[in-house]
Amino acid sequence: MTPVLLTSPQRTSTTALLAEAAARRGMKVRAVPGPALPEGLAGRSVHWYGGPYAADRVADRLGLALLEPPDDWLTRLPHEFTGRRIERMTLAGARTARGPVFVKPPSDKSFPAAVYADGSRLPQGTDATTVLVSDVVAFAAEYRLFLLDGRIAAASRYAVHGRLDAAPLADDPCEGDVRRFARRLLDVAGAALPSAVTVDVGLLADDTGGTGGGTRWAAVEANMAWFSHSYACEPDAVLDVVLRATGPRARVTPRDRPFLRAPAGPSTDRWTAGSTG
Repeated sequence: MTPVLLTSPQRTSTTALLAEAAARRGMKVRAVPGPALPEGLAGRSVHWYGGPYAADRVADRLGLALLEPPDDWLTRLPHEFTGRRIERMTLAGARTARGPVFVKPPSDKSFPAAVYADGSRLPQGTDATTVLVSDVVAFAAEYRLFLLDGRIAAASRYAVHGRLDAAPLADDPCEGDVRRFARRLLDVAGAALPSAVTVDVGLLADDTGGTGGGTRWAAVEANMAWFSHSYACEPDAVLDVVLRATGPRARVTPRDRPFLRAPAGPSTDRWTAGSTG
């Protein structure tokens, strides 16, 4: 039967681009209007693009597998790949932080990722919520990489000095540097990620607002491909990654089973051989 791309009701630019790409392939495209599922999904291969909470509501009913990176992927990277101290802790623990810190939920976007003057300024939330707390750094440029089987399937610059500035990676003068850093990063830590995922990387700015000689590259974060903005990436290539990152549970390979999302948020240790740190 014809496969389906199921989306959350919010009509983002990425949702529209992926819907068009899916339609060109002959896929059905359906939106979830509310708690009830659309009709006609029984027996079909269903894939998902949208937020994690809506995905959790439909995943069990559809036998839908959702791949996501481990919450602690960044914290387990060697310093040479992060350029900053990063710790995984509870929101309660983060509230004790002194001085400016950057705090973000690893994946669920339950509150804005931002620099907070200190931990007391964090928004209200469940004390047990997992967050990442890091030193404050500035990026001269940031890039989104959609990865499939450890290779860049699609890539885009998305910010320059913290401001949105999307452009295809092929049009960026740092393309070669981005690809070289990504290769080094994935050689060390790619086995600790699902086969379909997004990773953001960036060029660290120096204290004077420069680019630190153009050599200080760092991992920004890893995210679920099925909840990542495509920016200026080629939509068909992004769709390839999204289709792998979501789909029938019966088709998940043994390599990807450790990265299946659980509705409550997985917290198992999925760092595998080949990594350091």
